[in-house]
Amino acid sequence: MSNGCIFCAIAAGQIPARIVCESENLVAFLDIQPVREGHTLIIPRAHYRFFDDMPAELAQETIVMGQKIARAQKKLWGVERVGFMYSGVDVAHAHAHLVPMQEPTDLTSRRYIVEENLTFRHPPRVGPEALETVGARLEGALKEPA
Repeated sequence: MSNGCIFCAIAAGQIPARIVCESENLVAFLDIQPVREGHTLIIPRAHYRFFDDMPAELAQETIVMGQKIARAQKKLWGVERVGFMYSGVDVAHAHAHLVPMQEPTDLTSRRYIVEENLTFRHPPRVGPEALETVGARLEGALKEPA
């Protein structure tokens, strides 16, 4: 556990999060500032600053859990694809984002955007009640056979 790391504290159960899936090595929970409803983060319980610092086996386990969550997200939100990415921008603890993509720009690169001057902001923060409702739906879908 890295001192002062919010994701380490979540993994240790010291900070509440709406967990939807977990294993011995990983915790998946809802993002409190979701790009789309169901936006989920997968973090290793151990502290690794960036995804390329993780052992290959742990990265593989993250992908497998991500595929399971993505299948549930597709079913629940009726989307064709779920974006999966590691960005490492806000918190220096390896974390994968899984976003049910409703628009092509839900996960994108600045290189695809034609307009020169854009304004960006964090999506609105969701309250505990909304996290619980969405989390219960996603957690239930993850328990259903594939």
